Amino acid sequence: MHHSFQKLFARLEFQRKNTLNSIMQLNNEQLNFAPQGKWSIAQILSHIIAAETMSLQYIKKKIHGVKEAEDTGMKEEIKMILLKWSQRLPGLKFKAPKQVVETTTQLHDFATIKNEWDTVRSEYHALLETIPNEYINRKIYKHVRVGYLNMKHALIFFREHIGHHLPQIKKLL
Repeated sequence: MHHSFQKLFARLEFQRKNTLNSIMQLNNEQLNFAPQGKWSIAQILSHIIAAETMSLQYIKKKIHGVKEAEDTGMKEEIKMILLKWSQRLPGLKFKAPKQVVETTTQLHDFATIKNEWDTVRSEYHALLETIPNEYINRKIYKHVRVGYLNMKHALIFFREHIGHHLPQIKKLL
């Protein structure tokens, strides 16, 4: 695995494990408590897992044509900066993409949430192991709002996406 993937994936996993540790003592009622008009912790995590799963499915398709894919450049770096800031600004809210909403399976208990997230992350780890170093900058990830990015960008976005939802989780805790 390329060293830049290793660092990003390690940070992503650290964040995921901390998130899971913060909710592991909650019972199902607490996990599924949703204030009026808001998501529950279980819904938030189901959304994150669904988004990562859909992205993984897309990347697995695109990886077959990685040799023909273009490299990312300055345009994608700028898009990534804007995407990061969009996830960090507290007042900025986005509707979840329709395709993510439609494919989100509602997970109701800690064991299922952990198992599903473990599985998708294990698949990401295995995928990252297969990407040759000369293809790390190829456009193989498509973000719904900013378009094609590379795998490093995808890992950064996943971290930012979780970070975007952490205040919601902390408020519910």
